[in-house]
Amino acid sequence: MPRQTDVPLEPSHLSSTAMEQLRKGLLGDVILPGDPGYDQARAVWNGAIDKRPAAIVYCATPEDVVHAVAFARSHGFLVAIRSGGHNVAGLSVCDYGMVIDLSRMKKIVVDPERRIARAEAGVNLGEFDAATQAFGLATTMGVNSDTGIAGLTLGGGFGKLGRKHGLSCDNLIAAEIVTADGRLLQTSAGEHPELFWALRGGGGNFGIVTAFEYRLHALGPALLVGSVLYAYDQAREAMRFYHEFSRDAPDEASVDAALVTLPSGDFAFSISACYIGSPEAGEPVIAPLMKFGSPIESRLQAVSLSSDSIGRRQPLSTRTTLLLESAVPAGD
Repeated sequence: MPRQTDVPLEPSHLSSTAMEQLRKGLLGDVILPGDPGYDQARAVWNGAIDKRPAAIVYCATPEDVVHAVAFARSHGFLVAIRSGGHNVAGLSVCDYGMVIDLSRMKKIVVDPERRIARAEAGVNLGEFDAATQAFGLATTMGVNSDTGIAGLTLGGGFGKLGRKHGLSCDNLIAAEIVTADGRLLQTSAGEHPELFWALRGGGGNFGIVTAFEYRLHALGPALLVGSVLYAYDQAREAMRFYHEFSRDAPDEASVDAALVTLPSGDFAFSISACYIGSPEAGEPVIAPLMKFGSPIESRLQAVSLSSDSIGRRQPLSTRTTLLLESAVPAGD
């Protein structure tokens, strides 16, 4: 679905008749300038983005998305698509046009026997992890829990499980999409395979994906994580060691490094790591990171994945459906 048309529509061009036509075909909601909650509804993760759409359409179903696309096409609307609203450049909101918002579409179905999860496009990473970790399963996602799975997956999807299990898009096995001409399609390696190929890392350029189906992998109940912090005058040596360590590390080890600014204002070099496997097997792999040089601080511990922050384990069943609350702030 193209994000833009050539001529954006000014708010004054929207008639009450047109808005009634839009609302009539929706199960979801429409928020207009002047409505209560409009300023909250137009907000996205990057607070520097300040755009004022003519309409924000909160879709409840794929059919709502089809209806919104048809309306936008017939009225020549500028269109922005939002699921998590986490895009730094603010592409999920626009001036004077229509925001088609999928953030309230949050149904997740986990099949632990087949190790597959189907999640609607409004789900964020924290919600997805909570649902899959209820069965000791996970797939590659990003690192911020309020990021939407949609933008992450369509852009490729880097994450801590990536070295072992590939990118988010590598683990995508099917997707439901609304195309620019208003068709609702199921895509996979066997259905519309060329479109499915394009979705796996091609960004939001081929339609509005309303649901994703992922391959899952066993993970937990604990994850070995480590972090080490070096003073800035040790950064060069620590960076060289990081390069050598990560080059030779097994696929189960995920290691990241960054130059950081401490609360004191001082610069430092940080390395973080986790091991995708048993903590017992991972400790001798990650331990050398903790011992190099003279760090300001180092930590190595096994973190439980069954805490409230991830999601408590549930009794095993062949299938579970999780319906998450839809009343979440727009752009989260």
